[in-house]
Amino acid sequence: MKYPIGILLSLSLLMLSCGGLNTKMTGSWTNTELLNTNQYGSVFIEVMGPSPQIKNKLESNLAAEARQRGLKSIEGNKVFKSSFFTSETPSKEQVLEKIRSTGMETIFTVYLKDKETVTRYVPGTTTYAPAGFGYYRNYYGYYTNFYQVAQQPGYYQNTNVYYVESNLYDVKNEELLWSAQSKTYNPQSAENFVEGYTQAVINQLLKDGVLQKDKVDK
Repeated sequence: MKYPIGILLSLSLLMLSCGGLNTKMTGSWTNTELLNTNQYGSVFIEVMGPSPQIKNKLESNLAAEARQRGLKSIEGNKVFKSSFFTSETPSKEQVLEKIRSTGMETIFTVYLKDKETVTRYVPGTTTYAPAGFGYYRNYYGYYTNFYQVAQQPGYYQNTNVYYVESNLYDVKNEELLWSAQSKTYNPQSAENFVEGYTQAVINQLLKDGVLQKDKVDK
């Protein structure tokens, strides 16, 4: 049984384990013509880097959430074993043949495009606290003691920024169905990166009308 594209990859929102949302979407594009004229009921999920730990965790999360919606899904790490990659890089035809052999109708890719460290200066602060009432007794005492000063010196802060691109393709004709770019700031762990990215990208898919919130009844 197939479901409209509005159901495809309809993943539940995940709560961040550490702090607030650390991923921001910077742009997206939707192929409304193809999405409105085609139906898809399965997805092949392929995360390209940045590490096996993040790749496997993110693919597993996305695939599991898709299956909870009644959709067929396969993780890239279950298909592309290390034995598939020899001394020579597989050709485009070999990769597509492998994906098409799974029977999946779409490909959802996550690609870490770049990483940079941004250094910024955080200015110091000065806090004034009124002194005791006794200093009002003469002008000089008032003038010199009315404010007690607490100073916090400025410092330099480094922020690690990860640039990620997410794409959804039609397997049959390789047409791009949806694309988005995002930035992730200072992930505290692999888990934090996965959860922050997942929440942000799903919110964007919902906003763009590619997904629907409700799960599919089994």
